[in-house]
Parts: sequence; structure tokens; C-alpha cells
Amino acid sequence: MVTQVTSLARSGLADFLIQRLSAVVLALYTLCLLSFFAANDGLDHVQLAAFFGSASMRAFSVLAVLSTAAHGWIGLWTVGTDYLRPHYFGAQAAVFRMVFQVGCGLLLFIYVWWGIRLFWMLPGPA
Repeated sequence: MVTQVTSLARSGLADFLIQRLSAVVLALYTLCLLSFFAANDGLDHVQLAAFFGSASMRAFSVLAVLSTAAHGWIGLWTVGTDYLRPHYFGAQAAVFRMVFQVGCGLLLFIYVWWGIRLFWMLPGPA
């Protein structure tokens, strides 16, 4: 029986649940956007800015960005650990895997930072 689903230790069940939850959030976000665009035939910039400018849509958008990052991290971590192995890359597999995972983590951090900045209109670097 699994009892540590909410612990900070890596577990396959926790990864499974995070991927499924993030997929549900992304599906709901997609349905929200599709229904908005289907219901508003002649959109102009003012309507679109008002829709994405509302606090609830900003929060939902940031949740979608975080869900994408979590979903992507687990998927990329799985790919890295499954395919960057000594069987394929020899003795340097651990180095390749570390570079891959650090690169993925950095890209996902930039994606989340950019998404939060975009939706909350935070000032960028000078």
C-alpha cells in the first residue's frame, strides 16, 4: 500500500498524479479558451484584452503555465532517465543526463518566469 503520495520524495505514483492533474487543468483551460472564442464571433482587441485581463483568467492562465511546466518536467525527466543511460552513452551517460536535466529545468524556469511576467504585466529587465 502506498502511503506517501504527498511527500517531497520522488515517487512514481506522485509523478503519475501530477501528470494527470496537470493534464486535467490544461484540458479545462483549452475548453475555456475554445468556448470563449466560439461564443465571441467578432472579437476585437478590447474584448480580448478584457478577457485575459480579468483576475480570474490571469490566475487560470498562470495555473495553466505551471501545469505545463510540471507536466513537461515529469515527461522530460522520464525521457532523460529512460534513454540517457550507460547502455546507450557509455560511461558519460550520467554527465549527459545531468546536462539534459539542468537544461530542461532552466528552460522550464524561464518559461514559467516569462508566463507569470506576461500575464501579470511585471516589469522586465532593463
